[in-house]
Amino acid sequence: YDSETNDSVSYLEHEVDKLIRHLTSLDLVVGFNNKRFDNRVLSAYTEVPLERLPTLDLLEEIHNYLGYRLSLNRLAEQTLGTRKTADGLQALAWYKEGRIDLIQHYCKKDVEITRDILYYALEEGFLLFANKAKQVVRLPLALDAVIEKILKT
Repeated sequence: YDSETNDSVSYLEHEVDKLIRHLTSLDLVVGFNNKRFDNRVLSAYTEVPLERLPTLDLLEEIHNYLGYRLSLNRLAEQTLGTRKTADGLQALAWYKEGRIDLIQHYCKKDVEITRDILYYALEEGFLLFANKAKQVVRLPLALDAVIEKILKT
């Protein structure tokens, strides 16, 4: 999702160079576990130091506050009242079946959820999740200051 165009863009493996060019043109890259997962996967395709991109990793910010990680699905369920359409294991099965269309749909939905989680946190200053006791917990998340710091470096 590119907030400047208000549109989603999908890249296939043979288009990774276009994806990297797009990422390097952005003021801020926002993701969920993108530093530990997405950037590591993409690094096999490029010499561009992806760790130098101005990046907000929502999972990293959540971990910094809580001391543990939460799944995107746990946050989406309580914060947005929605669920992910699948998971990474299902995506691998689809890949083996050649169902790239289903993977694209799954990834697009994950990106939409991540975008909506970001916007919610920016507007409300918190996210919601259910703890192990099934109680809904408010997670304060002051992302404005984090984004400002990222953009200054």
